[in-house]
Amino acid sequence: MTPDLRRLLPSDSPVTLIDPDGHATGDVPDDATLLRSLGALITARRLNDQAYALVRQGRLAVYPSSHGQEACQVAAAQVLRPQDWLFPTYRDTVAATVKGVDPVEALSLLKGDWHCGYDPYEHHVAPHTTPLATQLPHAVGVAHAARLRGEPAVVMAMCGDGGTSEGDFHEALNFAAVFHAPVVFFVQNNEYAISVPLSRQTAAPSLAHKGVGYGVPGERVDGNDMAALLTVLGAAVERARAGQGPQLVEAHTYRMQAHTNADDATRYRDDAEVAAWVGRDPITRLRAYLTGRGALTAEADAEFAAAAERAAAHLRDGLNQDVEPNPEDLFAYVYSTPTTQLREQAALVADELSREVAQA
Repeated sequence: MTPDLRRLLPSDSPVTLIDPDGHATGDVPDDATLLRSLGALITARRLNDQAYALVRQGRLAVYPSSHGQEACQVAAAQVLRPQDWLFPTYRDTVAATVKGVDPVEALSLLKGDWHCGYDPYEHHVAPHTTPLATQLPHAVGVAHAARLRGEPAVVMAMCGDGGTSEGDFHEALNFAAVFHAPVVFFVQNNEYAISVPLSRQTAAPSLAHKGVGYGVPGERVDGNDMAALLTVLGAAVERARAGQGPQLVEAHTYRMQAHTNADDATRYRDDAEVAAWVGRDPITRLRAYLTGRGALTAEADAEFAAAAERAAAHLRDGLNQDVEPNPEDLFAYVYSTPTTQLREQAALVADELSREVAQA
């Protein structure tokens, strides 16, 4: 096998730097970096749980929880620079908020108020996408454009294991490889595409191996190990920034809760399977490591909890606000220059509204 071919192959097992008991098994990032990540993880977990509660209260139409796999999303955002772009899926609210998006704005899509409740250019976070993998070719396009302009930007393109079964995933990898685009494809393999287990989606040795056919290097990482995620994703981002082309990273993690609040996960997996992953919780693992080193004090842990509660209160207060829709918005954000037909439709609606006001 030639060196170039070996470069494409992922490791035989996922990279792990902190084991489930909190013991270091390799070179880990410094304590300050991991403390910052732990704080973000604790806030992420609290936001996940708060959003799930808001669904039950009728304040969100639906919520795809990332409880248990927050480390993937925190790391994906933390390894990026301000000029880098993040392309999230519908389950990646945490990644968007860590990149800087207000969680209230990030969840306006799932509340049903807007298709995208934030300015994508403010923090370089693309709109959340509900269709599987459709954002991946767009991510490659943004990365390709940055390369043509000579900008030192990298794109983090996120998807789940189910997304790798879509044609968009394969088209995006091929396009990125051919045009040497600075994009990192980050697959969060949480074992299920709704109710379909990974074994019914692919016979490949791993999802990271799927990059081989396109000339894209792949790597596997423990998706519940924050230290490993920061290291592997950080290296992939910097390789892309240095002009080495696209990278594919597969994180092995688990979706602890149902696909969404509309899903009954007990129909396709049992409690024992879920319980087996509880001991691999990313927060428990990182907290154990930092506590063992004496880096995590009781005061710092309390502050992390307080910050998480403040974030949850902000989300709760924001989503409890009723938005009065403006019918003119139906036409204001379709084209930068409205078409003749759109202007006619807007005028028709405005006339109908004025008649209603006159008759009231």
